[in-house]
Amino acid sequence: MTNTFRCCAATLILVILTAVAPANAQFAPPSSEPAATPPAAAPNPPKASAAAGPAINGSWIGQLTALGNSTPVNFELTLTPAGGDSKYPDLDCAGKLRRIGSSRTYAFFVEVIAKGRSDKGGRCLDGSVTIARQGDNLALVWFGSLQDNLILAYGVLSKK
Repeated sequence: MTNTFRCCAATLILVILTAVAPANAQFAPPSSEPAATPPAAAPNPPKASAAAGPAINGSWIGQLTALGNSTPVNFELTLTPAGGDSKYPDLDCAGKLRRIGSSRTYAFFVEVIAKGRSDKGGRCLDGSVTIARQGDNLALVWFGSLQDNLILAYGVLSKK
C-alpha cells in the first residue's frame, strides 16, 4: 500500500509540474537588469487611425439569438471609431457601446444599457461585444452575466 501511495503521489507531482511548466514559459521572469531607456518620441507621433481593426463603421441591422433560446431578437447597431449605439426594439432596450480595443480582424466593445436595464425592471443587461467583418456582414458575439447565469448571444448583421 505504501508503494502504491508513493507511486500515486509521484505521478500527481509529475502531472502538476508538466501543467505548470508551459504556463511559466508564457511569462518572462523579472530581469535584474535595469530597463532599457525607451527611444525618444518623434516630434509628431502618428495618431491611431480609425482604420485600425476591421472596417465596421456605419449602421447595421440583424437578429441576435441567445444560446438555449431559439427565438431571435431584432438588433440595430450604429458604430463609430470610438463606439456606438445599440437598440433592441423587441425588448424596448437601448445601449451605448465603448470601443475598448481591436485586432486586425476583430473589434471589442463594452455595452452599457441606457434604456430597459434589467436591474431597473427592463429586460436587458450590460455586456461585452466582439465584432468581425465578414464581407458585407458583421459577425457579432455578445456576452454577459445575470445572477450567476452566463448569457451568450450571436448573430449576423447587414448594412442598414
